[in-house]
Amino acid sequence: MTYTIIHTIHIFSVFIYGGFLFVDVLFLSKMKQTLSEDEHKVAREAIMIHVRKVVPFALMIAVASGVYMFFNIFGEISQDGMNNFQIILSLKAFLGLWLGLRGINQKLFGINPWVFKSHFFPFSLVVIIILLSQFMYL
Repeated sequence: MTYTIIHTIHIFSVFIYGGFLFVDVLFLSKMKQTLSEDEHKVAREAIMIHVRKVVPFALMIAVASGVYMFFNIFGEISQDGMNNFQIILSLKAFLGLWLGLRGINQKLFGINPWVFKSHFFPFSLVVIIILLSQFMYL
């Protein structure tokens, strides 16, 4: 029962984080085409004020719940080595931890990323993680 609750929390927090990245990459970044530079700054900041209150914490919850689930479903490594499920799960965990480390550094410590300052790269990683989750059980 606990795993199901944690999994549900994980899914909702990933929807919040990934949903913001989706909207930012595909829509908010396009506002420059129809708004002046000043209007774009004002409109984006009006949205980001609310985003900064929710999205970073959703990412932290997604990472924490993902770590919990990782240790619950990874299983034992056989003498033959890791199976495909374990390999893909490890790759998902690595990408998720990278996103989490980036987000924690940015939110809690004020360290902005030196590379990949736009949200396109994190959005790409979220899409890759979602695709990997579909191949994990094959």
